[in-house]
Amino acid sequence: MNRTADGFEPSQTESGPHSPVFEYDRNYDDETMSLQREIEKQISESQDLISPSQPLEELVEEYAKEDQVFRQKLADLGTRFTHIRKVRGDGNCFFRGFGFAYLETLLSDDAELARFKEIATKSKEELVALGFPQFTIEDFHETFMEVLGHAEKKCSVQELEQTFNDQGISDYFVVYLRLMVSGHLQKESEFYTNFIEGGRTVKEFCNQEVEPMGKESDHIHIIALSTALQVGVLVEYMDRAGDACNHHVFPEGGRPVVNLLYRPGHYDILYNMQ
Repeated sequence: MNRTADGFEPSQTESGPHSPVFEYDRNYDDETMSLQREIEKQISESQDLISPSQPLEELVEEYAKEDQVFRQKLADLGTRFTHIRKVRGDGNCFFRGFGFAYLETLLSDDAELARFKEIATKSKEELVALGFPQFTIEDFHETFMEVLGHAEKKCSVQELEQTFNDQGISDYFVVYLRLMVSGHLQKESEFYTNFIEGGRTVKEFCNQEVEPMGKESDHIHIIALSTALQVGVLVEYMDRAGDACNHHVFPEGGRPVVNLLYRPGHYDILYNMQ
């Protein structure tokens, strides 16, 4: 069969509707990764932002059926929790999961709701005092307070689910939580600068890792949020180390109000409904 001077058959070098061309300067690995990310994005967007609660055993069917390590971790988790509520894995799962789970507790705790409403009401002026432009945060704060108002009016859990599954409302709520965390980090920058790597200032860290939507959360985000809002958060860590889940309460010594499950890169909400 005839070949060109560089050794390829004509069907590999000539253009045409049925003649794929190998391009030397084309990065096929990057294209494959890009396609994979797009597929993952499509799968993610087909899921609810906040799912209905379901038995913890659903996780076994989802991904741990053939994995002995995770089956052991789930068995351990099952001694403390009975149900899970899944959160869409879009980089905002910590903030969205926390927000929903906390507001869910406020439906039956008037005193805590009043305390938190006061914090939320004052937060806008505090952010403005820190240098956040008022016209930028106004709409986010207004939506945040409207969602809090639903809890104050004793909406049902199903109505709260609907609110958090409204992309626009839910994202605005998450944005404002991120802004509150950023404000707390900057206000207490002398303390938090010790936890930031890469020679960045606290403000640079906030601009790059806290305020933008889709940025995943780490310990520093959890510490700052739980401290700023004075809300205890228990995180159960389900990784591949050991036979049982490790857990930690934020802030240190706090009383957990929200329970979250952390699997590498993702947070869901945990419940004990016994």
